[in-house]
Amino acid sequence: MRFSSRLPFLLVAIGGILAAVTARCGDTPVPAATTVASYTLTNTDKLRIAVFQEDDLSSIVRIDANGDVNLPLVGEVKVAGLTVSDAQKAIENAYRDGRFLSKPQVTITVEEYASREVSVEGQVRNPGRYPLPIESTMTVVDLVIKAGGLTDIARGGAVTITRTSADGKKTTYTVDVESIIKGKKPANPNDSSLQLQPGDIVYVPESLI
Repeated sequence: MRFSSRLPFLLVAIGGILAAVTARCGDTPVPAATTVASYTLTNTDKLRIAVFQEDDLSSIVRIDANGDVNLPLVGEVKVAGLTVSDAQKAIENAYRDGRFLSKPQVTITVEEYASREVSVEGQVRNPGRYPLPIESTMTVVDLVIKAGGLTDIARGGAVTITRTSADGKKTTYTVDVESIIKGKKPANPNDSSLQLQPGDIVYVPESLI
């Protein structure tokens, strides 16, 4: 009897707690899906560029062959080769330097990713084209391992990476992949020559011996 008499009060108390929790949850914004800030933008990526409290300046654009996006008021801004975070700063600087906005706040979301492939040729067991991860990195060592590893006649200490920039300039890096795979040489995560970019061509030469 004593328990039954207290039951209505317990139900009211529980209802109050649930209402408070629901109200608190309702006040907490649900984070939307965001693009990883460290992702490096590349030509033909399709971007949603939002300028805080400036709806007329927000737009959806695709990075052109020169690595630029064409934006209201400021015109072309180069973003290819920049991380999302750095591209946001570059666009903010363009609006600030042009004296269009005093404190611009820009957010970039990748709406559609460009085709991101690299190729590996020469003395690997499975040469060909391989997709790059969308929002993480792949090193030349990762690629060689993914391609089945070095062949028995590979010259793994002289692997080359040929990279073509947006302006057509070609740069070649040489990496001692064999020593890194065997643990004789530590891989430096800050070494830009190790991190592959879309369009890179990796070549593993044949040993002269």
